[in-house]
Amino acid sequence: MNRMNSKRILVAAAALAVASLSLAGCAGGDSGDTGDGGDVTMTFWHNSTTGDGKQYWDDTVAAFEEANPGVTIEVQSVQNEEMDGKLQTSLNSGEGPDIFMARGGGKLADIVAAGQVKDLTAGLTGATTNDVGAALNAFAIDGKNYGVPVSILPSGIFYSADLFETAGVTEPPATIADLETADADIDATGVAPIAVGAKDAWPAAHWYYNFALRACSQDVLDEVATSHEFTDECWLKAGENLEDFLATDPFNDGFLTTQAQQGATSSAGLLANHKASMELMGAWNPGVIASLTPDERPLADLRWFPFPEVPGGDGGEGAMMGGVDGFSCWVNAPDACVDFLNFIVEKQNQEAYATAFQTLPASTAAQSVVTDETLKNILDAYNKAPYVVLWLDTLFGQNIGNALNVAVVDMFAGKASPQDIVDAVNSAAAKS
Repeated sequence: MNRMNSKRILVAAAALAVASLSLAGCAGGDSGDTGDGGDVTMTFWHNSTTGDGKQYWDDTVAAFEEANPGVTIEVQSVQNEEMDGKLQTSLNSGEGPDIFMARGGGKLADIVAAGQVKDLTAGLTGATTNDVGAALNAFAIDGKNYGVPVSILPSGIFYSADLFETAGVTEPPATIADLETADADIDATGVAPIAVGAKDAWPAAHWYYNFALRACSQDVLDEVATSHEFTDECWLKAGENLEDFLATDPFNDGFLTTQAQQGATSSAGLLANHKASMELMGAWNPGVIASLTPDERPLADLRWFPFPEVPGGDGGEGAMMGGVDGFSCWVNAPDACVDFLNFIVEKQNQEAYATAFQTLPASTAAQSVVTDETLKNILDAYNKAPYVVLWLDTLFGQNIGNALNVAVVDMFAGKASPQDIVDAVNSAAAKS
């Protein structure tokens, strides 16, 4: 089964300009028509547990309910690191939430194969398909659509410009050697060079993903999207390059027990409070960091640069790793679920989403609202990227992806070799 195209999964950005913000208007279909012949109650799970993000979803749900009399949406906030496991348990029980987070790739393909997610193809409005465009590809399985994206999330390294200046680092590192030099200069000031929340596994694994992005050719990355096996020698080379980087001791003390996004001592919190200088993360990070600064405001000196180039690899220069956050409907969800997904990608709602989460909206019609220089730089790098590859754990699905992430964390802990990472993935793929 052709599960996913791993090339251009994100949307090219429109020209950036200031735009006005407002919430909602009318639903994606006829206002008030639930398509279900009576009052409807739906459950909705998202991963925004605090601050502006949580308020955005509360406001958006209220606006949809007002525009659609007879529809009630019961909202539940689920901590991001708990979402996958809790969702899978709920879906397997046959009582999945009607509306839930989805990120495409193998994870989505697995629940499609299990008959747990609704085919949205016929229900998406022309406005949705036109404005969201290529980002829908992340949720396409065998020519049908099973999700709607709300944000595009290319990754890279976020950093504190003030801490760089204090350490005498005058330019963002362009190569991995430059990054190692910057790490040493920053460490000499008493600040952790890079924060990583390895307790949550995936933030550590993202380091391997990006080393693989630099080591492996586009053809190899395309092939692994369907084979889910590490057969090319570049996968081993990526692990060896990561092992060499780990030997330079670039991360915060206690990184194996550090969480990614919860509290001041998380990896995002360390950067937010100038206890660490950098963090490798996706484009949602500015909003997370803002919620963890002392005044809960955006970090004024936050900047970004692409993952450094690694000499000797076959990856395309400027290629990026990234993802798409979106939402799907449970297979037995009422038709109003599809109306809600059309609604959340309307221009006004996408503009409000980008502002609330300080991130990049999936809708090209709403991208003019992005004025933050850091996010604009991310979009610029994305537009110049020869291709963008989906997070490997998302691409592979939960079982293989978890095996990969655990093996990488074991390397971070000094308990696994580059070959162990390759073996873990191939073993998990053989069982899938």
